Amino acid sequence: MKNRLGVVGAILVVAGFVFVIAGGVAYSKVQDGYDSLQAFSEAQNVTLTYNDQGQLTDRGETAGADAIMALLTDDWQYPVVASDFDPNDPLVNTASEYMYQMATIAYHTLHGTQTVVLDETVEYNGTTYPAGTYEVPVDGRYWTGFDRQNPLEGPAREQAWSGTAHALIAELGVGTVTHSTLQMGLAMAGLFAGVGLVFMLTGGGLFWAGRGKRVVVPDTIPEAFFPEPVVDSQFEKV
Repeated sequence: MKNRLGVVGAILVVAGFVFVIAGGVAYSKVQDGYDSLQAFSEAQNVTLTYNDQGQLTDRGETAGADAIMALLTDDWQYPVVASDFDPNDPLVNTASEYMYQMATIAYHTLHGTQTVVLDETVEYNGTTYPAGTYEVPVDGRYWTGFDRQNPLEGPAREQAWSGTAHALIAELGVGTVTHSTLQMGLAMAGLFAGVGLVFMLTGGGLFWAGRGKRVVVPDTIPEAFFPEPVVDSQFEKV
């Protein structure tokens, strides 16, 4: 029995060692990913702005930053990690910072105004639009919120949600997903290492138990274990 415990313990130790190695490899790959993301962020050189109190600002005002954060957390339901925002490290290089920067672009696009010029009078759905210059508010509308056949909304949509705006949002989305994936990879590396350590400790315990002093069980029961027979005198033969 003890030999079997030792064998099982040895197997668990080997399996645990394999898990620890896997955790180390995963951690190394995750660190390579973090280094690459950091280099990409530094090349982009996109930074957030903070005031002297360490509060986020947009165009010099905290109210603008609050409105952007509300879009991110309330409308988009993104779970912002407050610790990702560090006034001493304004570089956009974490998932929450990437998402905040994405929300910044979207917020100003949603609340902007586009200038549309009609060279000639156009009639659409019973409404006449004389030739001239119009200021068309985006009014919180995304790409699909415009009537692209409308002589004013169609051009305004193209100007507001331009290829540049879509490209920036897509690029920031890649940064967010990359950072989130790296965090998951780091958690997996820790999980592998933790499981490996548990296996190694358990296997070591079983191996140690299997190497303990053997207890020899006799084939027969010693006579000392049997009490002396007691004979009642009243049953003795005469």
